[in-house]
Amino acid sequence: MDTPRLTHVRVNVRNLRQAIDWYERLLGVPAEGHWPPDAPTYVHFTLGPAQFALGRYEPVPAAGARFNFEVDDVDAWWARIGPDASVVEPLFDTPYGTRKFTIRDPDGNELGFVQS
Repeated sequence: MDTPRLTHVRVNVRNLRQAIDWYERLLGVPAEGHWPPDAPTYVHFTLGPAQFALGRYEPVPAAGARFNFEVDDVDAWWARIGPDASVVEPLFDTPYGTRKFTIRDPDGNELGFVQS
């Protein structure tokens, strides 16, 4: 049997416009795939082979997910966004050989940035 590959994740948000703005600043890429086109409740960002999506639905599904993004220079990411963000874990070296930090988005989801 083939090993599953993660190709798409979605974060549930309360305010789609606010979340789009926040994630565009954070990730440095524009949102795509606005759906439905006339009154979007969904967008995604293409990040390598995977899509990272935002969705606003009624009723709002539970929040509180955690996502880790592998990056080449975690110190540069920390300098750019960490100190001004809602920090869950400041930049540190893990006992298992990675360097990482974790922040919280406006909806309470945790975003880890990890360098192997």
